[in-house]
Amino acid sequence: MQIKDQLQRPIHLNNTPERIVCLVPSITELICDLGLESSLVGVTKFCVHPRHIFTNVAVVGGTKQVHYDKIRDLSPDIILCNKEENTLEMIRELEAIATVHISDINTVEDCLELIDMYGVVFNCSREAISLISKITRAKTDFEDFIKTQPNREVAYFIWKDPWMVAANDTFVNYMLSLNNFKNTFQKASRYPEIAMEKVYPTVELVLLSSEPYPFKNEHKTVLQPQFPNAKILLVDGEMFSWYGSRLVLAFDYFKTWHCTVLTSE
Repeated sequence: MQIKDQLQRPIHLNNTPERIVCLVPSITELICDLGLESSLVGVTKFCVHPRHIFTNVAVVGGTKQVHYDKIRDLSPDIILCNKEENTLEMIRELEAIATVHISDINTVEDCLELIDMYGVVFNCSREAISLISKITRAKTDFEDFIKTQPNREVAYFIWKDPWMVAANDTFVNYMLSLNNFKNTFQKASRYPEIAMEKVYPTVELVLLSSEPYPFKNEHKTVLQPQFPNAKILLVDGEMFSWYGSRLVLAFDYFKTWHCTVLTSE
């Protein structure tokens, strides 16, 4: 079978892969929801969904650094990576071990493309089609709902020391736009460090993500002087940054969030 991954790299597979190493947390969850959990042999320490995954599957490292010897010993048929999550250096090392498939997700449409692709690669098209349908319905329903919500200017923090936000060319920025939010840092690229001595009076909402940095309530006080007119909220980072099957839950989360937290201002 000859296919291309989302970077248009040609990949040749003699048979349906039966031993999968996944180095992308959201894709590990997706693989399980496609009914392929029994084929997973290796994941990262950040692959926390499903919760029991570490019981039966080996942990081979993180998303930026892995133990190549552990992966080699697992004899994978395929290694699932992502352009943003994993480094080029890693990819080069992993290609000497097994076939590497790289995803590149910037929109929900990219996610649906990947699910369809996995349906072919792993011979689970029925499950892929069902999941694509669920995500599409959830997104359409949310798009109808969000038309009734006001547009707000927001800042979305992902890290502290240095303080960093999600900007343009990121999946988070795309998800913010779906929520009818204007990212105050949308002219910047990727994940810029921001100047904390500057004041941002036009920002209405500051969103502190639960990942990759685990923001807490005490960080609201630190940021309030820089965002004097903003409501500062803790948000579930998985809902804004995890693609794959998590999207089914994400759109319900957003709707509830708009109807409860934002209406309580």
